[in-house]
Amino acid sequence: MRIRLDIAYDGTHFAGWARQPGLRTVQGALETALQRVLRSPAAPRLVVAGRTDAGVHATGQVAHVDVAPDDIERLHRPRDTRPPLDQLAHRLRGVLGAYSDVTVRAATAAPEGFDARFSPVWRRYVYRIADAASGYDPLRRHDTTSVRASLDAAAMDAAASSLRGLHDFAAYCRPREGATTIRTLLDYTWRRLPDGVLEAEVRADAFCHSMVRALVGVCAAIGEGRLDVEDAARLRDERTRSSAFPVLAARGLTLAEVGYPASDLLAERAAQTRARRELG
Repeated sequence: MRIRLDIAYDGTHFAGWARQPGLRTVQGALETALQRVLRSPAAPRLVVAGRTDAGVHATGQVAHVDVAPDDIERLHRPRDTRPPLDQLAHRLRGVLGAYSDVTVRAATAAPEGFDARFSPVWRRYVYRIADAASGYDPLRRHDTTSVRASLDAAAMDAAASSLRGLHDFAAYCRPREGATTIRTLLDYTWRRLPDGVLEAEVRADAFCHSMVRALVGVCAAIGEGRLDVEDAARLRDERTRSSAFPVLAARGLTLAEVGYPASDLLAERAAQTRARRELG
């Protein structure tokens, strides 16, 4: 049976999502916990909605794992009236620890055709910047990037708006051989929160490597006055990486939500996602 796991983590002390020999990763921590809870001879393999880089956080990450139904049934305890998958999530949290930097919020039976990686219709990220106007909050130091300048939130939001739509985002992606950089940027906004911190929300059908941090980097350069609002779209349309703006730090980035279609469209969506994208 296929199980959906809803996951949250503080990425500060992880070397990213993907399992790597000799390094602490989110995937490695969760798969080790699954192996222990399920008493499996080998660690079950997780498939994730989005592989986050080192230092990136998540409050709405999604993964799936395939396990034998008997393995889940063995979790049942006579005095525990909770459904078996609720017991699975509870035991995973116990193995991970009361104050762990990664947790499993929920475990549910995945609908037929569900694929955590290929079925999503969008992913939503949040990025936080503390500038000279907002000041620095040490309690949020792990999920907020700090800059010394005062940033113009209105100019940043205008630039973000100009980037929306279906485009080749090669200028905002770290190149990977054989990977497309064509994406649909559904939403991109900036606002200043009541505490003064600048927050971006970025939502797209998918993201290529380092795309979100490059998108926030160009807007931060615009907010500081080093680039004009029109430069965001101009640089995008040049389709080449530029040194005109920095890729901002991973610490300010959080995967907030993954959106999936209705259950009867999951398999169709997965097939569409696997097909290579092209601009008309």
